[in-house]
Amino acid sequence: MATQPPSNLPLFYKTLQPLAGSLHGHLKAKNLDSAPHLVNTHAIPLTIEEFAIAQRYYPIIFSSGEMPVPLALMGLNEGVNVFIGDDGKPLHPIYIPAYVRRYPYMLARIDQTKDELTLCFDSESGLVTEDGDRPLFDGEQPSETLTQVLKFCEEFEIAAQRTQAFVKELQALDILIDGEVAIQPEGAPQPFLYRGFQMVDEQKLKDLDAETVHKLNQNGILPLIMAHLFSLSIMRELFAKQLEQGKAPELAAAQPPAGNA
Repeated sequence: MATQPPSNLPLFYKTLQPLAGSLHGHLKAKNLDSAPHLVNTHAIPLTIEEFAIAQRYYPIIFSSGEMPVPLALMGLNEGVNVFIGDDGKPLHPIYIPAYVRRYPYMLARIDQTKDELTLCFDSESGLVTEDGDRPLFDGEQPSETLTQVLKFCEEFEIAAQRTQAFVKELQALDILIDGEVAIQPEGAPQPFLYRGFQMVDEQKLKDLDAETVHKLNQNGILPLIMAHLFSLSIMRELFAKQLEQGKAPELAAAQPPAGNA
């Protein structure tokens, strides 16, 4: 559900190693009050369970490509995050997406011939070390900390699957279109254009027949669509924050808000 670095691992992850008490019984999880890996990240994968709260803070868009991913925009340009300071701490109270809170752990299919998922971690994250705060194992058995980590990752996996089903429904309805937002700052000779993402077409939504709209309302999809559409107005607020923080791009260098996500 994320931007794919050259290693083909999801956003943030540099390595993935299965957790095992026999190998990692000495490791501990660090208590965190910051997220340095978020500083230069402008788009975070989002699950549909998070739409209601996330739309208060971030524009919710969909990535380009055959399998769009819902994304919370924390900045309009690559490498710009207007909510996180250089120290990795939030500049003011915000909602932190579950994708961020899951890191450095992840359920992954180690054996591609089986459906079984294994709890893994990014051994290069610096967040799981011998001198951490909370042991992951009690002997070779999972500690309470690791049990909670596993539960969170399982819940995230279920939410991710539901999110994929939601996106497929939007595609089946043919209401996703290539998005474009034009922002005209005062005194600028021409507007900044942001493309490279997808959004729900409001006109196509209005043209759906009454039976389809009723079905969407009954199965909870319509409220999710409306949360997405309402959130798009925050794009201009993000641009204003970039101006305030001196992070607005040069006019000729305006980039898509999530073209690579």
